[in-house]
Amino acid sequence: MIHKPHVDWFALSPTLALLAAAGVLLLMAVLVPRPWRKASSALVCGAGFAAAFVFAVLLADKSPHGHAIVADAMFRDRWAAVASLIVAGCGIVAVLVSYGERWRELHVGEYYALLASAGAGMAFFVSASNLMTLFLGLEWFSISLYILCAIDYDLVGSLEAGLKYLVVGAVGSATLLFGSALVYGGTGQLDFDKIAAAGHTHDPLLVVGLAMVIAGLAFKSSAAPFHMWTPDAYQGAPTPVTAFMSSATKVAALVVTYRVLATAFPHEARLWTWAVAGIAIASIAIGNVAALTQRNVKRMLAYSSVSHAGFMLIPIAAANALGARALVYYLIPYCALSLGAFAIVAARERELGAPVTLDNLAGFAWERPFYGAAMATFMFGFLGFPLTGGFVGKFYAFAAAYRHGWWWLIVVGVAGTIVSAAYYLGVVRAMYMRDRMELQLAPAGGSPPRDLMLGAGVALCVAVSVGSFFAVQPLIDVAHAAAKSLPL
Repeated sequence: MIHKPHVDWFALSPTLALLAAAGVLLLMAVLVPRPWRKASSALVCGAGFAAAFVFAVLLADKSPHGHAIVADAMFRDRWAAVASLIVAGCGIVAVLVSYGERWRELHVGEYYALLASAGAGMAFFVSASNLMTLFLGLEWFSISLYILCAIDYDLVGSLEAGLKYLVVGAVGSATLLFGSALVYGGTGQLDFDKIAAAGHTHDPLLVVGLAMVIAGLAFKSSAAPFHMWTPDAYQGAPTPVTAFMSSATKVAALVVTYRVLATAFPHEARLWTWAVAGIAIASIAIGNVAALTQRNVKRMLAYSSVSHAGFMLIPIAAANALGARALVYYLIPYCALSLGAFAIVAARERELGAPVTLDNLAGFAWERPFYGAAMATFMFGFLGFPLTGGFVGKFYAFAAAYRHGWWWLIVVGVAGTIVSAAYYLGVVRAMYMRDRMELQLAPAGGSPPRDLMLGAGVALCVAVSVGSFFAVQPLIDVAHAAAKSLPL
């Protein structure tokens, strides 16, 4: 008789909702007539992400005390539930931004199926409690994203972006897998808590494995010096895919990084805190300096994403309860800022039929006042100005570093913020302060049609970006409840 472990289906509900949506979408790609396929596919994919969002909220409410499920392969706790909630929210906005994209409708059903599948993989990934499910979740959402990057083969650079992401992502996955094998070889355990209980401190095999696990996860969070795929993949991929990757992938990678390090390697904290701090410094420095020279807006935002990975690694390096709360809070406005910025880039691309640069962004705010004001809000939020959640997020991250006693990490963060002002404010200047020589005649045919779905996505991002500044306490309470799940 085969022994089957008890399965907590409710704990798996966010993943199952998105997996069901992906399955239905694959059937629709074959069975639904082409004229109806785009609208119905977007509706089903959006419903899948909305259902996952609701299930994640219920799961967070019903899981005050975290515990392992499914033969200790996964965690049911608020840390995973809140991460799934943020990923589902990113997916909803990504569906809104994707709807008006001008691409061949031959594979539109498959596109939404892959988007839902990537979300399901991320929800599974953030719940992992051992190295095996960690790797399975990583490959699940990574393979979906590889295909999404290359799905629009009419777009110049899309196939190249998918190939580069595939090759470098495979190296990152292999690094993580080899590191996991070394950790297993050193401890004889796969479960995070059992790795910590094994007590094999100062074991060279374990230390090398830990270093490779950190490197593998840093590839996925696009942290320097493991960021080499990010600019090309972000620039070449369809902009809605870039928006989803820049937000949801970071949520999954950073949340899992904190859990793995805090749960499986508490005895090696003196090593990994310094390693993560070094990666944070490299990300802030390389991301901000490289972004200064960019004229392509998507490429500039890609390097901005690298620098923000560094800012979000600061609370992980702090390795305290305040750092866990800071990371969860920071991810909420960051995802809204990143999704919103790429959504507006998508809107400008659809108007011009060309890549968006600082030159052809000139005067955009006067032509599209709502989008211009929203883009300025996102740039100020990235910079960390008050009245946006980016200000509180950076302050919270710096507070975690200060509590750990690493004031020098705060100095690096502040210096990076000052440098970033040059390119963030450069976008605002390009939109509002064009020269007379840059004025051109309006294109024949009048204004392009309104994209109500994209506008709704941008409005939602603005609401979260600004609302996270005024609704600080409720979000901190959510972050505090999630952080209790980690052994800090």
